[in-house]
Amino acid sequence: MKKIILSIDGMTCSACSNGLEKYLNKQKCITNASVNLVMKNATIEYDEKLLNIDDIERFVKEAGFKSLGLYDIKKEKKNNNQNKFTFVFFLILAIILMYISMGHMVGLPIVDALNMHINPINYTVTLFILSLLFIGYGLDIITSGIKNLLHKTPNMDTLVSIGVISSMLYSIYSMYMVFNGNHSYVEQLYFESSAIIIFFIKLGRYIDNVSKDKTKEAIQQLVQITPNDAIIKVDGKEKKVTLDEIKKGDIVISRPGDKIAVDGEIVSGKSHIDESFITGESRPVAKTIGDKVIAGSINYDGYLEYKAVKIGKESTISEIVRLVIEATNTKAPIAKIADKVSGYFVSIVILIAIVTFLIYLILGYNVGNSINVFVTILVVACPCSLGLATPLAIIVSEGICATNGILVKKSEVLENTSKTNVVVFDKTGTLTYGSLKISKIINYSKMKDEDILQIVGSLESKSTHPVAKPFIEYLSDHKIKMLEVDEFKNISGYGIVGKIENKDIILGNEKILSKYKIKNDYKDDEEKISSLGNSIVYVVINKKIVAIIGINDIVRDNAKDVITKLNKRDIKTIMLTGDNSKTATQIANSLGIKEVKANMLPKAKANFIKNLKREHNIVMMCGDGINDSVALANSDIGISVNSGTDIAMDSSSVILTNNNLNSIINLINISTKTIKNIKQNLFWAFFYNSLMIPIAIGLFAPLGIIINPMIASFAMIISSFTVILNALRLKRIKIA
Repeated sequence: MKKIILSIDGMTCSACSNGLEKYLNKQKCITNASVNLVMKNATIEYDEKLLNIDDIERFVKEAGFKSLGLYDIKKEKKNNNQNKFTFVFFLILAIILMYISMGHMVGLPIVDALNMHINPINYTVTLFILSLLFIGYGLDIITSGIKNLLHKTPNMDTLVSIGVISSMLYSIYSMYMVFNGNHSYVEQLYFESSAIIIFFIKLGRYIDNVSKDKTKEAIQQLVQITPNDAIIKVDGKEKKVTLDEIKKGDIVISRPGDKIAVDGEIVSGKSHIDESFITGESRPVAKTIGDKVIAGSINYDGYLEYKAVKIGKESTISEIVRLVIEATNTKAPIAKIADKVSGYFVSIVILIAIVTFLIYLILGYNVGNSINVFVTILVVACPCSLGLATPLAIIVSEGICATNGILVKKSEVLENTSKTNVVVFDKTGTLTYGSLKISKIINYSKMKDEDILQIVGSLESKSTHPVAKPFIEYLSDHKIKMLEVDEFKNISGYGIVGKIENKDIILGNEKILSKYKIKNDYKDDEEKISSLGNSIVYVVINKKIVAIIGINDIVRDNAKDVITKLNKRDIKTIMLTGDNSKTATQIANSLGIKEVKANMLPKAKANFIKNLKREHNIVMMCGDGINDSVALANSDIGISVNSGTDIAMDSSSVILTNNNLNSIINLINISTKTIKNIKQNLFWAFFYNSLMIPIAIGLFAPLGIIINPMIASFAMIISSFTVILNALRLKRIKIA
């Protein structure tokens, strides 16, 4: 299966995005399609053996829309200046049109040549010509509306198009009657209604586009983190190139103050690098030969040469942008409900308008009045605000998360997080820094401690577990040579095994002794060391225990504060660890975690999470993203605490690229406020339509409450504008 994101042209409301999404999902070789109205794109998963991009673009066209090719946020252009100029021009025309057609109603002076009573023909022709200009201005709306009606996916444009065309046709008939001498039909002209409806719809679109640009700002800021060009070494000479020209293996030069162009590995020089945009570490990190650098980070004070390792879409920042965009294209459950409602809404509104039109005729109203009500219903009921209610709020929140080191992979996370009532933490590398240090070694052999640690460090160098780090650092600090390792094997949840100098080496916790049926006569020593808060590593050579090593970890500075905040919210906290019970309990007690599950294998962790969910809990699991991958995948919200450099392989639904546990509290706050905001938006959208449709039908006419098509189109804009402003309020969320 292959996944692509296409840029889509021609979507104006949720009925559009909903119709296109349904049509794409009907195609046999497309496994999943999700269409985003705000981002104006579609994420499509398909069988690349049976389909290609041309086929998918054909499906988009068949649905009544146009594909603009693969979506690239870098290439998105803002045409606000051009749109502003056009809008101002038609604003002037709209004022002139309204003055001519309605000035006499408020006592404004009208020249005789354009007075509807003195020169009805001049008046009629002028209104007709001006309205034609507006029809040209809104031709894209009319074309889209008719096209989507023919494709059986009626949308907001369909409502407007039917209304405008109906008004224009009846007005042209009235104009014909005026030309034939029946001047009373001058009162039955609705040219100005058609024109002003289009003007207000265009005004709404302009406001929408400005607002949508603001919702995408956070994502675009991520894109702009990397520089536009760089300097590479070619045959010993420096050459300035664009990022697209850099190839894997090229040697890139970075001077103080430069931004790192691509992900790479330092081959010469040393410097301090500011990686705060991705790791959250405020202080520059010292880097030297062999260290990795991330695109977009800033070189503070040294000259560096680094080899390009990840370029283009492979870079860490590109991966973050891709995941954020994909996340905005996933739909939270609450969004799916809104989409389903708006999908049927347009058809229901058209039916209501037709029935009302017929009832008005039966009741004896003339065709002009009946059409006026018909058009008013169509325009006032446009589901624009309903379509914007959820995606705007989601995208604003996704952007806030991304720029604060919280990478959310699926929109449903933002809904589920607010319902979380249990948070499960891994210990090593999550509640602790994973910066382990060797604190105690009990040697039961005739070997020197240094020789044992050489064997342990050599075998651990093949492992990625945090436990390996202190042993590798020990060999490096004491300049001890690594020994050659054969037949290395990682046994998840137990430890590691391998051969060194033809000796069978086993390293791990007590469980690995049982697995290999090794007699343990040193349990008392283990208990003494673990009672001091140490994690235990047994060293076994040729099936004989030669040493027990105690390693200590440092609890994260803000871990206790985060646990306290979760407890205050009545969110249950649990520690789940493969470490021994005494060490785990001691750390849990110091943090305020009351429930501890120790000596847990990866499979047992996953089963524990499943059981919690069966008890109707919404479970958040926070782990290191590698050893806890099964548990993370089985939780409702899997949160990975890591450096952010292995994002593509991460199995969690949320990645904390800044390694800051406070981000859990921030995510819960953002989620809670986002869902509250969406519910407010949906309430106002439904309330607006529930109120305005009966008014448009004329049910409140006896009370003197009536509206015409022009007021209806303006009211529709106010409804959308209310939703937009409310969604943008989320930008004020305070991050701890």
